[in-house]
Formats: sequence, C-alpha cells, structure tokens
Amino acid sequence: MDPTPQSHPILAYVLSRLPSLPAVRTPRSPSSSSTPRERDLEQQSPRTPSGADEIDLVGRMPGLRHPSVLSAMTRAVADVASARDAIRLLGPRPDHEQVDASRALLLAAASAVAASGGDNPDAAEEADEEKLEASREVVRQEEEHEAYGAMLRDAEEKLESVYRMAMHGRDIHEASGGGGRKGDDEEEGSGAVDEEVVRVLKEAEEGRTLERVDLADRQLRLLPDPIGRIRGLLALDLSRNQLKVVPDAIGGLEHLEELSLASNNLVSLPDSIGLLSNLKLLNVSGNRLRVLPDTISKCSSLVELDASYNALVYLPTGIGHELVHLQTLRVHLNKLRSLPSSVCEMRSLRLLDAHFNELRGLPAAIGLLSALETLDLSSNFSDMRDLPLSFGDLAGLRELDLSNNQIRALPDCFGRLGRLERLRLDQNPLAVPPPEVVADGVAAVKDYMAGRWAEAVAEEERRQASAAAVADSPKASTPREWLTRSVSSLSTWVSDVTVKVVGQDTVAEEDEFLQQQF
Repeated sequence: MDPTPQSHPILAYVLSRLPSLPAVRTPRSPSSSSTPRERDLEQQSPRTPSGADEIDLVGRMPGLRHPSVLSAMTRAVADVASARDAIRLLGPRPDHEQVDASRALLLAAASAVAASGGDNPDAAEEADEEKLEASREVVRQEEEHEAYGAMLRDAEEKLESVYRMAMHGRDIHEASGGGGRKGDDEEEGSGAVDEEVVRVLKEAEEGRTLERVDLADRQLRLLPDPIGRIRGLLALDLSRNQLKVVPDAIGGLEHLEELSLASNNLVSLPDSIGLLSNLKLLNVSGNRLRVLPDTISKCSSLVELDASYNALVYLPTGIGHELVHLQTLRVHLNKLRSLPSSVCEMRSLRLLDAHFNELRGLPAAIGLLSALETLDLSSNFSDMRDLPLSFGDLAGLRELDLSNNQIRALPDCFGRLGRLERLRLDQNPLAVPPPEVVADGVAAVKDYMAGRWAEAVAEEERRQASAAAVADSPKASTPREWLTRSVSSLSTWVSDVTVKVVGQDTVAEEDEFLQQQF
C-alpha cells in the first residue's frame, strides 16, 4: 500500500503505531515466556511518529488515540493486506486484448456446437484443442483476478469507512451501534431531487431552449431520467457532485457536445453513452471507474477524453477504431498495464498522457501516431523498461517525459525525433545515452542518438551490400554445387584430352569409365 502522510494520513499514522498495540500471540520458542507480552497503548512506542504532519493530525483528530479506533484500523489493514497477497499469488493479470480474443475463440467454438444442433458435440474439437484450453485458462485467470479484485475493493471500502469514523472523532462501537442509524447525516436527502434540477427540467418542459446546463457543485446524489429529454442541450456540467450512477437516459441527449462528470463517485458509465455521436468533450476524471464501456468508441466525434484519476485497469480493446478525431487522451493516475493496439489508429491524436500507471510497454505500432506532439509516460516505475522500434516514427513529437521508469537504453531510432524540444529522462538507469550526455540537455541527447542512428543505418547498408555481392557472385555456391561443377569441368577436360591423344574411337569408353569413377 505504501501509505504516506500526504496520501493516507490516518493510515500512515496507524501503521506507525502498530508496535504499541497488544502483542500478537505466537508459538512459543524455548526462550519465550508463557504469558504473551501486552504493550501499553499509552506508552510511547519507539516508532511513534514525531513529524509535523503526524503531530498536527493527532491534534486535529484526537479520536485516533482511542484504543477501539486503532484496533479497528488494524483489522482493516489486515483485510487489505490479505486481499493484495491473494492477487499476487495469481501472478500477472492477462492482457485485456488477450482476454477478449480468448473469449471470442471460445464463443466461436460454442457456436460451432450450437450450429450442429447438438448432434455433433465434437464440432468444437475441430478447432485446435490446445488453443481452446489455453483460452479457457486465460478466461479463468481473468475471472479469478476480477473476484479477488472485488474482495480488495470491499476491504478498501471498509478501510475508508474506518477513516470517516476516525475523522469524526467517534468511537467505533458508537458509530456502528445505535439501533440501525447508518450514516443519517450522509444519507439525508439522498433521494431528493435538487431544486436547480427541478427548475431546469421545468424550463425544458415549457419549451425553453437550453443549450448549456451547469449543475456543478450541487451535492447531487440523483440525476433523474427526464434529464435525457432536453433535446437541444449542447453542454452539461455535472462535475463535483456525489453521483454514483448516470441514468441510461443520458443517451437521449443526441445533440450534446460537452459532458463533464468529473469528481463524482461513479463506478461505471452506462452503455447508452455510445449514443452521443456528437459528443466532442468527455470528462470523467476523478471518479472510481474501473472500466470504460466498449460503446465509448461509438462517440465518433470525440476530440478530448479525460479519464484520469480513476482505477482503470484497461481500456476497451477497440477504443481507437472509430475515435479518429480524438486529439487529447488523458488516462494518467490509473492502474493501466497496457494500451490496446487500436490506440495506434488514433491518427489525429496530439496529446497522450499516461503517467503514473503500471504500463509495461507501448504497442508495437505506436509510431503510426504521426500527429502526436506531447507524450507523458513518466512514473510507470519498474514496469516501463523499453520503447518499441517504431518510436522513431513519431516525427511530430515535441514534448516527451520518460522520467521515473526503468529504461536502460533508448532505441537507436530515437535519433530520428528531429522536432523534440522538451525531454525528461531523470530517474532511469540509463546507459544509452550515458548520463553525461543526458546532463547536457535535449540537444545533446538528440545529437548523440542521431549519431547512433546514422551508424546503424550505415551498418545496415553495408550488410545489405555485402549480402547482394555474395548473391551475385558466380563463385557463390554450396559445397555440393561446387563439387558438381568441379566434376563436370574435369570430365570435359579429360574428354578433350582423350579425343586429341587416343582418338575418337576410345572417347566413349573413357567417358564411361570416368563417369563411373566420379
């Protein structure tokens, strides 16, 4: 989890206090006491935090010192840790494109059985059984990862609940007791429709033209279905609310061009969002989205998509097939492990921000993004290790951030990025180019890599010329061909000598003898 006082102030505090909690019973060793040692909560632990952040936190939230709070927080941390360990035991999660391909193969096999009317249950076996078994294994791993991921999310939600209790300075038993009063303050008005929403809907029903509706910062928990009947609406701002669900009716806004759902509590988007064929700007940042619907690729007019600050583990496989007008794609601060190959079809893309993910590389055809000007791949840490060979085809690239990764060498084709103006390579174990070149700035790096590229091109030209010369040489042959030609030449020479010395009558006899010998 690696909590810090900045990211998880309460969790960081509790973990630092763990030595002062009651000791855990462990199997006795010969030198251990028969009575488990209890530690005093009020006694200052050697690891008790003393930094300004922690002191300030305790001063503002004295409830953190309460034994019941610390005990509950400890149990929540154990749940989160066990869930993460279970995921690690499964090994790496299959790539989303691989999962989709496996499911398609299994579906095709099932369709073959269905097409036979059940009379030929072995129809599926006509396909490669090894491929089918491998596909089943991929799907099984994906389903197990999904199940364990759900367990992890439940554990984290429990931890967040303990956070809220501690922040209110309440005792855990007091907060969870009381005969069923579950978060009265939080749930108050959760089913009510905001008066501003009512006013907007009333104006729409009266026939007034509404092109832009701003419902940001209204603490909205509910968005009624009639919102989808405002036919002339061009821009809708629902950012910074408490929405958990977007109604399917949103797909009725057929003229909508701008939609902001940023900073809500959304865990999913409706498939009907694909009906917004005129949508140009979509902002769903700062939510709890784990996936984007496959139908998002149907928003063919999209120019800007911001899905940053979520929990995305993959992007839809076909997201790039129809988003040919997309110029800006922001997916930073997620949990992406790869980008689908269809991203390489976004030929209008000018900015791609994928920093702070878990990317293990880029699609092989990334060089097809010839319009790309800004690329941020920083802070993918130990997962990002190299760049594809097509990277040098990004001829329009001007700004590149590769900092905080594990890249050891830039590819020689990097020398072709002639328009590059800004480059960050810090916090990488780079050997190519060497550190002294990197320290001299982007111009020095470009010159160094351009030299390596020129050398690579020259070496390839020499290799091809050498191969061509060998292929055109009459002496080039295999050992068998050389022996055949040698025997043929020797036979001809002996035949000529025989004709001149012995006479024509003995040629046939001598030739037959020589042929038998050779």
